[in-house]
Amino acid sequence: MSGNQISEREPMNPEGKSSEDNGIGLKKELGLVHGVAIIVGIIVGSGIFVSPRGVLQEAGSVGMALVVWVACGIISMLGALCYAELGTAIPKSGGDYAYIYEAFGPLPAFLFLWVALLITMPTSNAIAALTFANYILEPFFPNCNPPPNGVRLIAAVVICLLLFVNCYNVKLAARVQDVFTFAKIIALVLIIIAGLVHIGMGNIHNFQNAFKGTTTEPGYIALAFYSGIFSYAGWNYLNFVTEELQDPYKNLPRAIYISLPVVTLVYFMANVAYFGVLSPQEVLLSNAVAVTFGKKILGVMAWIMPVSVALSTFGGLNGNIFASSRLFFVGAREGHLPAFLAMVNISHFTPMSSLMFLGVLSLAYLSTVQVYTLINYAAFSEALFVMFSVAGLIWLRQKQPHLKRPIKVNLILPVVFLVICAFLVFLPFYVNPWDTGIGVVIMLSGIPVYLLTIHWESKPLCYKRAIGGTTTFTQKLLVSMIERSKFD
Repeated sequence: MSGNQISEREPMNPEGKSSEDNGIGLKKELGLVHGVAIIVGIIVGSGIFVSPRGVLQEAGSVGMALVVWVACGIISMLGALCYAELGTAIPKSGGDYAYIYEAFGPLPAFLFLWVALLITMPTSNAIAALTFANYILEPFFPNCNPPPNGVRLIAAVVICLLLFVNCYNVKLAARVQDVFTFAKIIALVLIIIAGLVHIGMGNIHNFQNAFKGTTTEPGYIALAFYSGIFSYAGWNYLNFVTEELQDPYKNLPRAIYISLPVVTLVYFMANVAYFGVLSPQEVLLSNAVAVTFGKKILGVMAWIMPVSVALSTFGGLNGNIFASSRLFFVGAREGHLPAFLAMVNISHFTPMSSLMFLGVLSLAYLSTVQVYTLINYAAFSEALFVMFSVAGLIWLRQKQPHLKRPIKVNLILPVVFLVICAFLVFLPFYVNPWDTGIGVVIMLSGIPVYLLTIHWESKPLCYKRAIGGTTTFTQKLLVSMIERSKFD
């Protein structure tokens, strides 16, 4: 395990060891295809199958909803291009954490890590697992909701299964991502073909007066973009695993250039298909638009849709676990989390401690359905930190003008993206001040934690012993669990 700081980390050789200290590290096993699969696989989760309702509800009309979907793709592409520069200029795992740390220092980086650790990552995994369980059970409970405890049990099983896959082998986790990315694209292609055939038969009445009822309130337009951007979430996750990407200077931007246009086109066509078959009222009344679409047009084959949503969510969950565990790994390496989370398994070159820690947190959130509310609270903070990362790009242009930048975007792009982020971050305060305010409180609650555990250097001996004892106990517990798993 390398203990070097981010700015001093040495590149890994083919054996996965640091060229300088011969320590154990993560291996570079991800190629371009894997990179594309990670981006597409994480982006195309359950969102495109359920979010059209949220976009339409806030946009007010079919035409505006389609505009929002395309605009969200363009915004994500702008952000991804900015992250291509950041990822190649700072080729370290951790994504936003590494970029904020480099540009603004440890406190803002810790606050990002705090929100990700406390809410964003484990609750996203819990929600993805619960969504998978609900939809995989739906064909067996056609006239009622699946039993809650059964849903939680299956959600826990799928989290544990994917934790095993990710702990065992990076290439195996990447192959799982490849397969399920292909499966979910096939499901969307099926929706698009069925919808276009239906439209081709003359069913175009839902597109007449397409912009009637469009909202003109900026705050609600921002909320419509929130729902759309939720479905594009994950476009920056490849930056979390840069150290494991082969030739990141080439493969990181190439993966972005391939993935985002494909996803934007598929999302737009899928929404055209939805509106070709379902009326706006049917979309607004549906909790899962793809399932309602399947019931109306696929007949006896309608079961394909809930299964497709489940498979899509499974692939997205695998990508989330793979990428988010690297964030905690990097945070521990920087001293912002307990050191045992930076441990790498010497047989499989995977951050097993970080993965198991993430798994425990994800499983804990299965005990409550309130995680959906917590995600709403954290949405503001997540958007804010993306804005910080891109602001960091602009700041680093001034602070470190001679930094090697294999990709250097026109400065207009990050400025435009920054303005858009500011619009999306601050306007919802006007419409939904409670949720955004709670998001601010959650983020700011990390400041005293940082001051007491990291910034405060002259801690009393009893305090150090208490923290050290807790860390040692947790480390021994995780090591014991790893040894019993007998992965070797």
